[in-house]
Amino acid sequence: MVQAMDAGLHEIRLETYILDVHGGAEQVMQALERAALRGVSVALVVDGVGTPALPAPWPQRLTAAGVQWRVFAPLGRLGLLLPSRWRRLHRKLCVVDGEIAFCGGINVLDDWFDPNHGALQAPRFDFAVRVTGPLVQEVHAVMSQFWWRIQAAQRAKQVDWKGAWQALQQAVQDKRHVGITPTAANGALAELVLRDNLRYRTRIERAYRQALGDARYDIVLANAYFLPGRKIRKSLIHAAQRGVRVRLLLQGRYEYFMQFHAAHALYAPLLAAGIEIYEYTPSFLHAKVAVVDGRWATVGSSNMDPLSLLLAREANVVVQNELFAQDLQRCLEQAIRVDAQRVDPLRYTQRSLRLKVFDAMAYLLMRVMLFLNGKRY
Repeated sequence: MVQAMDAGLHEIRLETYILDVHGGAEQVMQALERAALRGVSVALVVDGVGTPALPAPWPQRLTAAGVQWRVFAPLGRLGLLLPSRWRRLHRKLCVVDGEIAFCGGINVLDDWFDPNHGALQAPRFDFAVRVTGPLVQEVHAVMSQFWWRIQAAQRAKQVDWKGAWQALQQAVQDKRHVGITPTAANGALAELVLRDNLRYRTRIERAYRQALGDARYDIVLANAYFLPGRKIRKSLIHAAQRGVRVRLLLQGRYEYFMQFHAAHALYAPLLAAGIEIYEYTPSFLHAKVAVVDGRWATVGSSNMDPLSLLLAREANVVVQNELFAQDLQRCLEQAIRVDAQRVDPLRYTQRSLRLKVFDAMAYLLMRVMLFLNGKRY
């Protein structure tokens, strides 16, 4: 991505949940600064929870260079006490000159560093995809539309109603040109699949369910925060029951209480159906990818949990291409074989009462959060 930015001539757009400048991640900030200084139009959006404020001295440096940057939905004094504040910008997208795009789960964050846990003993396990061809225009249109909406909201707060109305009109105009339809280039059929709280509320979940329902012999799925709803759980179980081999590569290291323990509360019916569950242990697993039958694949920002599938803005690229899908599958199978431990159904049932209570509490907490948001999952 840094190489693409350094070659950029006209425009760079970047959206990320976390922007951190430890280690190698600072290279991205430097590339944005260099681009703006040579006259490239640069627009950066970060999320107000993942990145409450840009780390010093970068706000001043970016502004001085001419970078336009915004923090999406800052929390304010009440923070996450307001359920409406749980709707975050979680997608990770970048477009350079309308010719190259990036989409995936990778934040602007060093592979060997975690903001909550410090230095890591092994790099974070994650994926992003580099895109060229017709799909790039779809990504660009989506990012442009979102930028105009942020501009409109900020102008409205400043009571610049004329400016806000003009920005909203531009957003509507951009929206008319966002088709989000499959596009083919070099033999690969690809689609940008979004989730937001307006038009695309269930697109990513439906893409997963359709692929799982169509599976004939093999599903490999890696997901950092695995709390799928009833429909996806049924899709996985039905696939296993009709003879499809289903392998799940999930988080094996403790990161957050609710995500870690609530996921374990869902293991029992999956294991009973014959689904193979593997837990990744060398470092934090942050991947959000899947491969079905060695021909359908997805890479993106969306976890299989209620925060991603019901509340956040997410973006996945879905690809129907055997070369792409099988390349991704080889990476996942390597991780399963070398870096993961399979969950034994018997040992799972024999885990301590303390762990079982924690699992039940975390799952209940997740249900309460959904209730407060008026969501069914």
